[in-house]
Amino acid sequence: MEATGAYDGVLIYDGECPLCSAAATALRRLRTAGSVSWYDDAAQAFLAAQFGETPFALVFVDHETEAVYAGRAAASELCDRAGLPVLVRDIVGENYEAIADGIRSVAGLDGSPDPYHGVYPLADDAAERFDALADAADGTVHVPRTEQ
Repeated sequence: MEATGAYDGVLIYDGECPLCSAAATALRRLRTAGSVSWYDDAAQAFLAAQFGETPFALVFVDHETEAVYAGRAAASELCDRAGLPVLVRDIVGENYEAIADGIRSVAGLDGSPDPYHGVYPLADDAAERFDALADAADGTVHVPRTEQ
């Protein structure tokens, strides 16, 4: 299924986390990739279709290669796409959880990312929701919705 939206790849990230927001900001340099907050309805629908639940994790969806990168794999893939040295990619990938936990702690945020790591094939149900996800992504840093 060919993507019809503006992006071939979309980052789903925690809009409250400074590390994830920095990754989303860096991703704006890639014209074929956008970002959307984990709190967005399109992100929630995509994650549920891909994983059967909505894991709270850094997720990069590459529609072109039909791959979904999660956690450490997403962090490594983003470093690679940003053109960072292999050493930086390896350090970030191998220490993803410790870095994320440390930054969330310093920022005063509760919780930790769910333990989803690796590269997954893009599920058919999730592929059907990719265009809505890409339409929700606009390449800017999103602020999470407040609970009401």
